[in-house]
Amino acid sequence: MEIDPHDAEKTANHKRLAIFIPAFNAAKTISTVLDRIPNNLCESVVEIFVIDNDSTDDTSIVAVNYKKTRGIHNLEVIKNPKNMGYGGSQKIAYLRCIDKGYDAVAMLHGDAQYAPELLSTLIRPVMDGEADMVFGSRMDGNPLKGGMPIIRYLGNRVLTTLQNIFLSTNLSEFHSGYRIFSVDALKKIPFERFSSDYHFDTEIIILFVDQKLKIKEMPIPTHYGDEENYVNIWDYGMKVLISTFSYFLHRKGIRHSRNWSKIMDGTSQLSTKK
Repeated sequence: MEIDPHDAEKTANHKRLAIFIPAFNAAKTISTVLDRIPNNLCESVVEIFVIDNDSTDDTSIVAVNYKKTRGIHNLEVIKNPKNMGYGGSQKIAYLRCIDKGYDAVAMLHGDAQYAPELLSTLIRPVMDGEADMVFGSRMDGNPLKGGMPIIRYLGNRVLTTLQNIFLSTNLSEFHSGYRIFSVDALKKIPFERFSSDYHFDTEIIILFVDQKLKIKEMPIPTHYGDEENYVNIWDYGMKVLISTFSYFLHRKGIRHSRNWSKIMDGTSQLSTKK
């Protein structure tokens, strides 16, 4: 996939973009991820910030040393005082972007599973106002060729099929963590009320669908290396299904959900703010 660096730089300069890197025990990969972000974006984004989710290795130390040795003025490293969960780190990141008045934020994982080189392409629909959210779809590519374990591939397909049925959507997957958000769209979503676990990613898609915000998928390559995966796929899959099905029942008025009632109440409160 060819990327015109001049077009990407022009787009990035048009609005204030931040790159958020959630990291947990990523000391071996964080420098590689930072190295692979296109140079034009490194220079033009307003901030690149790493949130170290209380790693037990030297993730934050490596990232701070990277900033010092490379002289990257717009790189910030934040270490959570305790593990806030994958969703918890996202809440911190998006509140930061709202507070600082950024226009868009790209989430790029610190384990090097997603290709930083594609950021210039993936950000365009959000930066140009064509989408409220973009996420890179592995299922639109060839995930098995990229090393995705067959059990994860099949699980992704089954979960995505069921979620599409319950949400009346036609997404190729719900479970990629390579995402770009419009900050204005995030302001309309009470993401602070979502789970702090991994299925935060599902809940935010559900609310984007519920609020009729524009979601765009773009194909990305899949890469599975020797990095450790901390997601219990069975626990994750059950939580995704419960969250999706309970939303469906709640929205249809079939069965009240305390969780979704709380979230929907947050949506109503946000919509009344000036």
